[in-house]
Amino acid sequence: MSVQSVSVQEEMLSELRQCWREKFGGEAELCAFAPGRVNLIGEHIDYSGGHVMPLAISLGTYGLARRREDKRLRFYSLNFRGIGILEMADGSLQNDPRDHWSNFCKAMLQTLREAGYSLEGGLDLMIYGNIPSGSGLSSSASVELLTGIVIKALWDLEIDSVQLSLLAQKAENQFIGVNCGIMDQFAVAMGRKDQVLLLNTGTLEYDYAPLKLEGCKLVICSSNKHRSLGNSAYNDCRRECEKALSDLQKRFKPLKALCQLSPDDFNALQSAIEDPICRQRARHAVYEEARTLAAFEALKGGNLGAFGRLMVSSHASLRDLYEVSCRELDFLVDAALEEKSCLGSRMTGAGFGGCTISLVREEGVTDFIDHIGPKYLAEFGYAADFYPVTACEGARVLAL
Repeated sequence: MSVQSVSVQEEMLSELRQCWREKFGGEAELCAFAPGRVNLIGEHIDYSGGHVMPLAISLGTYGLARRREDKRLRFYSLNFRGIGILEMADGSLQNDPRDHWSNFCKAMLQTLREAGYSLEGGLDLMIYGNIPSGSGLSSSASVELLTGIVIKALWDLEIDSVQLSLLAQKAENQFIGVNCGIMDQFAVAMGRKDQVLLLNTGTLEYDYAPLKLEGCKLVICSSNKHRSLGNSAYNDCRRECEKALSDLQKRFKPLKALCQLSPDDFNALQSAIEDPICRQRARHAVYEEARTLAAFEALKGGNLGAFGRLMVSSHASLRDLYEVSCRELDFLVDAALEEKSCLGSRMTGAGFGGCTISLVREEGVTDFIDHIGPKYLAEFGYAADFYPVTACEGARVLAL
């Protein structure tokens, strides 16, 4: 069991610089950081036109980079030292399992080229991240946006953060092969310090509100049950939502997305959805949309009790209707809610493992971790990790 400090930037950058000189030689031209993200509420509706409420977090990916005159691409991660330098001498941009994490970097390069940006020459890129792998905190989006920010700066591209997030989503969809929505990439690109983001995934309209957590902390708990998004049931869930929408459109043709429906609308139309599983998925989407809008207003008004109750309701829906939770996540949520200091808890991310997010009174955070950690270890035989987090800025260039 460990508690991650959010103040690690200098330590990680120092190790990066030292490793750069050992592996690549000389000096880097650029330093950058891209955060991970945690979604407070609005889960599995970013591909159904719903609102999501993520924030960029202080855990993330640091990178050093420089342009090359030749076409050679060299990638190195301090998180995977045993793999060594991943090198493409001719600048090849194929999705190759042997290239491991660097496929996310290649995905961004290829997508930017396909979008018409001229990227002559090659690239050296070295990264070091502290997002738990497979946790559902958007480590892949973090690497994609880090690469995007690096390329934008080194090649002096005219591209804004919204455009970059859309290209990163396209890279994930088409190059990596994961049919994700826009939330992860948008949150990583567009995060703001001490603010929560409300994003309409159907229109890309967005709003911010101060994250008023007076007397409380957000605590991420990593179950350390590894999940691989590409191999999960994520794509199946998305197809089930698409089928539900198709059935509903036969009765109500103007409908463009599930989350355009209010709960009352859905109850009146739900019989049009033929498959009961697809009907469950659609019910979650519609009600989660309503919860998310209510949660944003609760946070704006400082009503943390109401926000916590909406978190709990969201988890129940993800567990029972969307069926993307698992025994480990349910255990963590139940254990959290047994703590008097906890106002609300839910799974966050795609599910099937990964993390929970809990709203905990500040004075109770230490006891919260000390009580839940041993229970989890006793139940599953391996430890959970806890990360108190704050909202931070999105992907950005740092001073060298």
